[in-house]
Amino acid sequence: MAAPALADTATGAPGPRRRPRRPDARRRDHLVGWLLVAPAVAYFLVFLLYPALSALYYSFTDWDLRTPARWVGLANYADLLFDDVKYPHFWKSVRVTLQYTLIAVPLTLVTALVQALLVNAVRRGSNAFRLLLFLPVVTAEAAVGAIWRWLYDPRYGLVNSVLELFGIPGQNWLNTPELVVPALAFVSAWQCGISMIIYLAGLKGIPTAIIEAATIDGAGPLQRLRRVVMPMLRPTTFYLAVTGVIAALQVFGLVYVIFSGSGRSVTGGPEQSGLTYVLHLYLFAFRYDAMGAACAMSFVLLVLIVIVTALQFRFVRQEAA
Repeated sequence: MAAPALADTATGAPGPRRRPRRPDARRRDHLVGWLLVAPAVAYFLVFLLYPALSALYYSFTDWDLRTPARWVGLANYADLLFDDVKYPHFWKSVRVTLQYTLIAVPLTLVTALVQALLVNAVRRGSNAFRLLLFLPVVTAEAAVGAIWRWLYDPRYGLVNSVLELFGIPGQNWLNTPELVVPALAFVSAWQCGISMIIYLAGLKGIPTAIIEAATIDGAGPLQRLRRVVMPMLRPTTFYLAVTGVIAALQVFGLVYVIFSGSGRSVTGGPEQSGLTYVLHLYLFAFRYDAMGAACAMSFVLLVLIVIVTALQFRFVRQEAA
């Protein structure tokens, strides 16, 4: 008897085709997408892009916020950089800000790393320590400035009282030109909660197997910190250094609260030793009615931040190479 013929099977036959989406459905998806991003786009256009472009325009004008702006071209930039009579404290504010940055950023990084190492080593109550160390970040700058102005008081301040316990004579921190910037930098290091949390996240990301292997090989705590922990925290340190420099170059609130003066005189402590760049910019904008010059100062600061950040990235690339 002949074998029955096998039915042909279409092994490569395509499955059921999906029906193409209708044009109105695609248009509806696009509309929903634009509606979702519309608030962010509106915020960017109204509160970021438009003020930035307006400030760029007014930086080329002479404007006092009351009368119409008068176009002066590059005169504001030239006067800021080269006219010591018209702007006698401009370069002083640049030097003060750079000095503050050179002290505050390394001090903040070291303080944040030490706090992160201590919190990471705590087995119980670590969340409470994180909260306590993070509180200075969420405290209002006005309150921070008022508290530290009292702490630095030469007669009743707590800082001098603690120093006297160790036989160190107290200092007039906010009225001695040489001590003003270090005193401000110390306050910045006290507010290192965000850097501490980021360092702590970096420490949690280090595999325990690497630490255990280093311990088995005979590495002590300092050797593990130097040879294992710090190299693996290098990306975290670089990120915090870049953001810390950008923030330090724009310091304003704390300095304004501590050294705010009355009248129209230049503030910033004795001999303008605490006159930071943004404080100087604020004074020109809202005390001296020179909004055009203040806008020019803001873009000079932008160029300075870009240059410093580019140098940091270049240094890191050369070190990696």
